[in-house]
Amino acid sequence: MLRDPIKRNTLLLASLLTCLSGMVQLVVAVSTLTLVLVTGIESILGLGPAIFLAAGALVAFPAGKSMDRVGRRPVLAAGSVAGIVGCCVTAGGCAFDSAALVILGFALVGASQGTVLLARAAAADLYAPERRARGISLVLQGALFGAALGPLVFRPLLAGKALELDALVVPYLAAAGIMGIGLLLVLAIRPDPKEIAARWHDPETAAPAAPLREILRRPGVREGLVGAIASFAVMVGVMNLTGYVVVGHGHHQSDVFDVISAHIVGMYALVLVIGSLIDRFGRRPAVVSGLAVMAVSCLGLVWAESVVWSSVALFGLGLGWNISYVGAATILADAASPAERGKLLGFTDLVSSATGATLALLGGVAYTEIGITALALGATAFVVLPGLWILLQSTAGGRSVRPLSVR
Repeated sequence: MLRDPIKRNTLLLASLLTCLSGMVQLVVAVSTLTLVLVTGIESILGLGPAIFLAAGALVAFPAGKSMDRVGRRPVLAAGSVAGIVGCCVTAGGCAFDSAALVILGFALVGASQGTVLLARAAAADLYAPERRARGISLVLQGALFGAALGPLVFRPLLAGKALELDALVVPYLAAAGIMGIGLLLVLAIRPDPKEIAARWHDPETAAPAAPLREILRRPGVREGLVGAIASFAVMVGVMNLTGYVVVGHGHHQSDVFDVISAHIVGMYALVLVIGSLIDRFGRRPAVVSGLAVMAVSCLGLVWAESVVWSSVALFGLGLGWNISYVGAATILADAASPAERGKLLGFTDLVSSATGATLALLGGVAYTEIGITALALGATAFVVLPGLWILLQSTAGGRSVRPLSVR
């Protein structure tokens, strides 16, 4: 194992996100199908992703506050345990045809994602402000390797099987095993990243953590918050409906993993390059350009019916999210001290996930009642309008965020 604690912790956090990505990939691919199969009601296909995302929203803010109080490592470990239990409960729901167990399992898996994604706060702790976007990118890149778990692990488990609940039991148990590895990785993190953050924070200028309402009034935070909410909400809302849309085009459920893998590759394949460019050229331009790429990709869903073109559209959606979200997350990390960072990012995730859950629920209704055009156009508008607002703020001479307490 690496002796440098920054490099070692970066590797462990990135590997944790590999496990999270693998677990979430299964839920994203089959959550809509699972809930429809266990209830027999097609019109609620968006409810599965909505439960998953709403649970993540509910835990994100208290998890972030807990991170600031007790450290990053214990909270990430708790999130990993929630993922293990959630996947096992969902598998039980599939085995016993129980909607209650499936819903509880989805909620626990969502809570896991909402907590473990706060590894971004730990990543920001490890690096000086001038290298922070790249540091966050290094950790996020771990999720790229999780993209391989769908085709390598879950696709063979579902290939050639009928669209029935029994076929989903083993894949969910496999996802629990993957997240079990994630728990072991968290327990190996030493020292806690929040302790390392002290070296980038000048103790002579350090102040007690400010109230959230005060942090939200700092220069640039509104733009970072809007960019993070828009990019994350549309990305997860569309991604979580992809499984049902692909099957609706006449493809097999196992084909969904190819599309989701392409999406995850788009999310993380260029993350190192993008992080370095954001550090060099600025946060706001990244947010605006990323939202523009997402808009084009969402619009492309109107015509994407084959697995190939669906994969291209989802790749573009992931790439646009990568650019905009890393830019927005870095704005927010720059605006907060180590004692405030978990709280701010947790609040951002709360609003982002809640918005994503709403979009998934409404998108499911729009898709079943009107069709893919309504879903695609709604998602496009939801990234275009915030992008235009942020662009207007920039051209109006809005101040940039100055990293706090930098020596």
